Amino acid sequence: MDFKKLFIGGIIGGIVNFLLGWLVYGILLMEIMRKHSTHRPSVFRTEEEMIWWSLILGNIAIGFMIAYVILKANIKTGGAGAVTGFVLGMLTSLGIDCIMYAQMKVFGRAVIAMDVVAAAIITAIVGAILGWYFGRGEKAT
Repeated sequence: MDFKKLFIGGIIGGIVNFLLGWLVYGILLMEIMRKHSTHRPSVFRTEEEMIWWSLILGNIAIGFMIAYVILKANIKTGGAGAVTGFVLGMLTSLGIDCIMYAQMKVFGRAVIAMDVVAAAIITAIVGAILGWYFGRGEKAT
Protein backbone atom coordinates (compact mmCIF):
# COMPACT_ATOMS: atom_id res chain seq x y z
CA MET A 1 0.00 0.00 0.00
CA ASP A 2 1.19 3.49 -0.84
CA PHE A 3 1.32 5.11 2.62
CA LYS A 4 1.97 8.55 1.17
CA LYS A 5 -1.29 8.33 -0.81
CA LEU A 6 -3.08 6.99 2.26
CA PHE A 7 -1.78 9.84 4.42
CA ILE A 8 -2.60 12.59 1.94
CA GLY A 9 -5.93 10.97 1.01
CA GLY A 10 -6.84 10.56 4.69
CA ILE A 11 -6.16 14.24 5.37
CA ILE A 12 -8.08 15.32 2.24
CA GLY A 13 -10.94 12.99 3.14
CA GLY A 14 -11.03 14.26 6.72
CA ILE A 15 -11.11 17.90 5.67
CA VAL A 16 -13.83 17.33 3.06
CA ASN A 17 -15.84 15.22 5.53
CA PHE A 18 -15.55 17.99 8.15
CA LEU A 19 -16.66 20.72 5.74
CA LEU A 20 -19.55 18.69 4.33
CA GLY A 21 -20.59 17.66 7.84
CA TRP A 22 -20.62 21.30 8.89
CA LEU A 23 -22.76 22.18 5.88
CA VAL A 24 -25.18 19.25 6.12
CA TYR A 25 -25.44 18.65 9.87
CA GLY A 26 -24.43 22.06 11.17
CA ILE A 27 -26.53 24.18 8.81
CA LEU A 28 -29.04 22.23 6.71
CA LEU A 29 -30.26 19.60 9.19
CA MET A 30 -29.47 21.07 12.62
CA GLU A 31 -32.88 22.52 13.43
CA ILE A 32 -34.71 19.50 12.05
CA MET A 33 -32.53 17.15 14.08
CA ARG A 34 -32.94 19.27 17.22
CA LYS A 35 -36.71 19.23 16.72
CA HIS A 36 -36.77 15.45 16.36
CA SER A 37 -34.39 14.74 19.23
CA THR A 38 -36.13 12.71 21.91
CA HIS A 39 -34.54 14.74 24.73
CA ARG A 40 -35.52 18.21 25.88
CA PRO A 41 -33.45 20.26 26.00
CA SER A 42 -31.61 18.93 22.96
CA VAL A 43 -28.56 16.73 23.37
CA PHE A 44 -26.67 18.87 20.86
CA ARG A 45 -23.88 21.11 22.13
CA THR A 46 -23.88 24.77 21.18
CA GLU A 47 -21.00 25.99 19.07
CA GLU A 48 -19.42 27.47 22.19
CA GLU A 49 -19.63 24.08 23.97
CA MET A 50 -18.22 22.11 21.02
CA ILE A 51 -15.19 19.93 21.77
CA TRP A 52 -13.21 20.82 18.67
CA TRP A 53 -10.28 18.43 19.05
CA SER A 54 -12.71 15.51 19.20
CA LEU A 55 -14.69 16.71 16.19
CA ILE A 56 -11.51 17.18 14.14
CA LEU A 57 -10.05 13.83 15.19
CA GLY A 58 -13.30 12.04 14.36
CA ASN A 59 -13.43 13.57 10.88
CA ILE A 60 -9.79 12.75 10.20
CA ALA A 61 -10.40 9.15 11.31
CA ILE A 62 -13.37 8.89 8.93
CA GLY A 63 -11.25 10.41 6.15
CA PHE A 64 -8.58 7.75 6.73
CA MET A 65 -11.19 4.97 6.81
CA ILE A 66 -12.61 6.05 3.45
CA ALA A 67 -9.13 6.55 1.97
CA TYR A 68 -8.05 3.10 3.16
CA VAL A 69 -11.06 1.36 1.61
CA ILE A 70 -10.73 3.30 -1.67
CA LEU A 71 -7.01 2.45 -1.87
CA LYS A 72 -7.48 -1.24 -0.95
CA ALA A 73 -10.23 -1.54 -3.57
CA ASN A 74 -7.84 0.05 -6.10
CA ILE A 75 -10.48 2.61 -7.06
CA LYS A 76 -9.19 5.20 -9.50
CA THR A 77 -12.28 7.11 -10.64
CA GLY A 78 -14.66 9.53 -9.05
CA GLY A 79 -17.68 7.45 -10.02
CA ALA A 80 -16.42 4.24 -8.46
CA GLY A 81 -15.28 6.20 -5.40
CA ALA A 82 -18.74 7.73 -5.07
CA VAL A 83 -20.48 4.36 -5.17
CA THR A 84 -18.06 2.84 -2.66
CA GLY A 85 -18.30 5.91 -0.41
CA PHE A 86 -22.10 5.84 -0.57
CA VAL A 87 -22.32 2.20 0.47
CA LEU A 88 -19.65 2.63 3.15
CA GLY A 89 -21.37 5.69 4.62
CA MET A 90 -24.84 4.19 4.46
CA LEU A 91 -23.91 0.89 6.10
CA THR A 92 -21.67 2.46 8.75
CA SER A 93 -24.27 5.04 9.70
CA LEU A 94 -27.12 2.54 9.66
CA GLY A 95 -25.18 0.11 11.84
CA ILE A 96 -24.10 2.69 14.41
CA ASP A 97 -27.48 4.44 14.46
CA CYS A 98 -29.43 1.21 14.93
CA ILE A 99 -27.18 0.11 17.79
CA MET A 100 -27.51 3.54 19.43
CA TYR A 101 -31.30 3.49 18.90
CA ALA A 102 -31.50 0.09 20.59
CA GLN A 103 -29.51 1.27 23.62
CA MET A 104 -30.20 4.98 24.10
CA LYS A 105 -33.12 7.40 24.09
CA VAL A 106 -31.32 10.05 22.09
CA PHE A 107 -32.89 10.11 18.64
CA GLY A 108 -36.08 8.92 17.06
CA ARG A 109 -36.36 6.99 13.81
CA ALA A 110 -36.78 10.17 11.75
CA VAL A 111 -33.34 11.41 12.83
CA ILE A 112 -31.82 8.02 12.11
CA ALA A 113 -33.27 8.06 8.59
CA MET A 114 -31.95 11.60 8.00
CA ASP A 115 -28.54 10.64 9.35
CA VAL A 116 -28.23 7.54 7.18
CA VAL A 117 -29.11 9.50 4.03
CA ALA A 118 -26.85 12.44 4.96
CA ALA A 119 -23.91 10.19 5.84
CA ALA A 120 -24.30 8.23 2.61
CA ILE A 121 -24.29 11.42 0.53
CA ILE A 122 -21.34 12.93 2.40
CA THR A 123 -19.21 9.79 2.12
CA ALA A 124 -20.19 9.42 -1.54
CA ILE A 125 -18.76 12.89 -2.19
CA VAL A 126 -15.62 12.15 -0.13
CA GLY A 127 -15.26 8.82 -1.96
CA ALA A 128 -15.64 10.52 -5.34
CA ILE A 129 -12.94 13.05 -4.50
CA LEU A 130 -10.59 10.34 -3.22
CA GLY A 131 -11.28 8.05 -6.19
CA TRP A 132 -10.42 10.93 -8.50
CA TYR A 133 -7.35 11.84 -6.42
CA PHE A 134 -5.98 8.29 -6.37
CA GLY A 135 -6.55 7.85 -10.11
CA ARG A 136 -5.37 11.23 -11.37
CA GLY A 137 -2.59 11.07 -13.88
CA GLU A 138 -3.31 7.45 -14.79
CA LYS A 139 -4.61 6.53 -18.20
CA ALA A 140 -7.99 4.82 -18.34
CA THR A 141 -7.85 1.22 -19.50
